Amino acid sequence: MKRRTIVRDISWLSFNARVLQEAADPTVPLRERIRFLGIFSNNMDEFFRVRVATLKRMMEYSGKSKINMHLELAPAKILDEIQSIVLQQQGEFNAIWEGIRRDLEKEKVFLVNERQLSKEEQKFVQNYFEEEVRSHIIPLMIESIPQFPFLRDKSIYLGVVLSRRDGSMKRKYALIEVPSKALGRFTQLPAVKPGEQHILLLEDIIRYNLRSIFAYFGYDKYESWIFKVTRDAEIDIDNDISTTLIQKIEKGLKNRRRGKPVRFVYDKEMDAGLLEYLIRRLSLTKKGNLIPGGRIHNFRHFMDFPDVFSRKGQRKKPFVHPLLLKAPRVTDVVLDQDVMLHFPYHSFNPVIDLLREAAIDPNVTAIKVTAYRIASNSKVINALINAVRNGKHVTVMLELRARFDEEANLEWKERLEDEGVKVLIGIPNTKVHAKICLIKKRLNNRTIHYGFVSTGNLNEKTATVYGDHCLLTSNRNIMADVNRIFNYLEKWKEGPSQLKACKTLIPCPILLRRELLKMITREIKYAKLGKPASITLKMNSISDEELIYKLYDAATAGVEIKLVVRGIYCLLSDNKKFVKPIEAISILDEYLEHARVFIFHNCGKEKVYISSADWMVRNLDHRVEVTCPVLDPSIQQELKEILRIQFADNVKARWLDNDLSNFYKRDHTQRKIRSQIEIYHYLSQKNARTADTLVPAAPMVELGQEVSPGV
Repeated sequence: MKRRTIVRDISWLSFNARVLQEAADPTVPLRERIRFLGIFSNNMDEFFRVRVATLKRMMEYSGKSKINMHLELAPAKILDEIQSIVLQQQGEFNAIWEGIRRDLEKEKVFLVNERQLSKEEQKFVQNYFEEEVRSHIIPLMIESIPQFPFLRDKSIYLGVVLSRRDGSMKRKYALIEVPSKALGRFTQLPAVKPGEQHILLLEDIIRYNLRSIFAYFGYDKYESWIFKVTRDAEIDIDNDISTTLIQKIEKGLKNRRRGKPVRFVYDKEMDAGLLEYLIRRLSLTKKGNLIPGGRIHNFRHFMDFPDVFSRKGQRKKPFVHPLLLKAPRVTDVVLDQDVMLHFPYHSFNPVIDLLREAAIDPNVTAIKVTAYRIASNSKVINALINAVRNGKHVTVMLELRARFDEEANLEWKERLEDEGVKVLIGIPNTKVHAKICLIKKRLNNRTIHYGFVSTGNLNEKTATVYGDHCLLTSNRNIMADVNRIFNYLEKWKEGPSQLKACKTLIPCPILLRRELLKMITREIKYAKLGKPASITLKMNSISDEELIYKLYDAATAGVEIKLVVRGIYCLLSDNKKFVKPIEAISILDEYLEHARVFIFHNCGKEKVYISSADWMVRNLDHRVEVTCPVLDPSIQQELKEILRIQFADNVKARWLDNDLSNFYKRDHTQRKIRSQIEIYHYLSQKNARTADTLVPAAPMVELGQEVSPGV
């Protein structure tokens, strides 16, 4: 039977191909191109840790009942297709990197290896090794160890072959973990020629000093190659009622470090005997995702490549929302009217200021927030701790199972509880992914509620690079539902009645799927009556088959459907039954498009929402999410204008078609429109006009006007 959707994991690899496109684009600044290679590598690591590991589990669990996963129909076939695509992308990656190296050399930046050092550089490297590196090196003679050493998931290793040139001694194999976490990956060498910059990787510093490391054995030939192992990162939360969730997560973190290998990436020039030995000792097979690559691995470190470039980035700083620009207190504005912050164009500071003001306001009695991923030196957490010290009741719903942030969130839990914060740690089998805040204040002998609903995390660091929307509001109906959701989070054992009682917000896992189906059905009804009908959606991923099939029904009925989807996209956009193809694009640029916006025409009475939820089974059925209506007409118009600009993008937009071709959406008859720059220009223009007049709405910008590249 022909599939009606694109396989989720194949679609995700298509997204990562778009990241490669950015790395290959010569119009992108060189430092950003290197950063995109780092993002590609990091994405691929996570893909293997999570998705490939899951598919392998599916093969193991095939035919067994009571497993907590949605089984793919043919995991083995999907894994074969993944292997083929990954090998192809690895080849493209290597070619792009070689091109970037040539471009680096044009700027007189040279990534040298241990064989290319001048005498002065050799002396520097020897001294640096003795003073900084040697104490971090633990060489392992792996043939002498009965049990093969455990190899860390995020580390890279040098596999070393020791021999004598005259063949008088038997070859030996050794292993060295490259201590990049402790020392960093890059070392800038002393200038040899004026204007030139030489950079040496940490593993090449070790390579240069192999003779010193292994002098004891009397060999005179030392060869080495980089490799790494990627492991299953899924944390199993068992049903043992005698252990707490925290104990289960701590146990899961320990088990993750020893998860099954799901990928082995190695230098394709590696000695054949060493390669065979490693594969055998790691119990890998040819179907175990063996990926031959170049000399360098763990390219995720290249996101932190030294800033040695003549062409600097032109990213503009975020600006304060015009309604808050001249206000002495954010709270006063929010109590008077809704304010929508658009990150990273608008500053995140008003969110922090709102919490800081609440922390010292004698009339504020309580603050409640949800937290999923928190910045390392969080100003948000500092504001909440300050609130506790000022006598407020502070509650933080801290999702301990936020993937790859579990350890950090356990540490945050301990710190918050030490300060007197009430920490909620989640609901069994359900992650809390909603981004909400509730502040309670006594004013004129009554309690008023205000706060925010957001599409992004309470994280000031990611707010500078993630595209998100945050609604600051004191709307009574919205805040009443935020209060109901927190009541549910605090008393989830009493059942979901508080979620079901929501009248304005649409929460998951109870209501959103049902409401989305109803709203799509309504558009179908209008289309069949010959009335205007349209659905405009923006999200990170869409893979839920029930909703996809409903969109197919809508397209067949004549509903105009437009989508902006950054990542996973499982729809088939074009079908002969559709009155018109579904228009779907993906925008990949300097900022990560992270927001979710849903707009339904509703026969002219538009329904506009922001949401924390993607259209995926995990979000709709297994997470607490919040979808919030945008009620202010001027903010509705603002969101629609931002989407209009994105659909007009003819520089960074790609078509999402049935073949996953990632063709750029080009229109040479129009002026170039790069949406992230245009949105910055639109909002900053609006800022200038509104700051003086304080009129909420501003005229639309004319697309395609000249603006400087690089937001």
